[in-house]
Amino acid sequence: MATLIAPITFSPGLDAEALRKAFQGWGTDEKTVIAILGHRNVHQRQQIRKVYEEIYQENLIKRLESELSGDFERAVYRWMLEPADRDAVLANVAIKNGSKGYHVIVEIACVLSADEVLAVKRAYHNRYKRSLEEDVATNTTGDIRQLLVGLVTAYRYDGDEVNAKLAKTEADILHESIKEKKGNHEEAIRILTTRSKTQLLATFNRYRDDHGASITKKLLDNASTDFQKALHTAIRCINDHKKYYEKVLRNAIKGVGTDEDALTRVVVSRAEKDLRDIKELYYKRNSVHLEDAVAKEISGDYKKFILTLLGKED
Repeated sequence: MATLIAPITFSPGLDAEALRKAFQGWGTDEKTVIAILGHRNVHQRQQIRKVYEEIYQENLIKRLESELSGDFERAVYRWMLEPADRDAVLANVAIKNGSKGYHVIVEIACVLSADEVLAVKRAYHNRYKRSLEEDVATNTTGDIRQLLVGLVTAYRYDGDEVNAKLAKTEADILHESIKEKKGNHEEAIRILTTRSKTQLLATFNRYRDDHGASITKKLLDNASTDFQKALHTAIRCINDHKKYYEKVLRNAIKGVGTDEDALTRVVVSRAEKDLRDIKELYYKRNSVHLEDAVAKEISGDYKKFILTLLGKED
């Protein structure tokens, strides 16, 4: 379930007018920006963008970029993009970040449906005049290149059919591949980049039954290379993406300093999908409400905006 609280009826014209007023005079009225944009769903936000541009002859996103700053600006910018376009931007930033960004590419490729991944690739084309596969391939080598290119190229079958015999065979292949640290990973890559999510879940379950531990646990014990870490992320995202996101949030706000990029990415991309479920998982795991944990770590307008998307009202 989503955390976003959006009105059923709204006026894009009135919202555009209120935003324009918020930009005028000395300084920006950030409170109004948050009150409006933090409570509009993706379709409403696109309508506001369109009407704003028609009335004032300027791009609303560019105006927001010039009016806001820091983590708050980045969060609002990503929130204002359509989901496929947002993921295209996230993928491009991830590619530029090298090995630190591999998990974001894996996330996009493994959490989204086949059609959603296709939409991201189209958005990437339009924005960067190159293909996502091309940029991933140019910036990686070896096994990690094969895995990432395979994941972003895949158009997985979305059905529920499971081949139990195949699940057993491929659970054994994955077991061998993980055991051999410097082994041949081609088969593991083939399985993870071509099989349907339902088939892979059956394979992961079979792995646990046959080998006495979950595949993610085995991989975590061995995850020393970028390839093994990416493989681990792929399996976690396919296995249970909500649990995966809960851990991303937990890691983002624990310890010294906050990983605002990770926090923004998860909150902005899941607020209209399943952030309420992720919040519940966080509470079960940590006995603290996610909003309360986040509130202690961040401040200012960025904090107000993120808490709004988390469904926490003043």
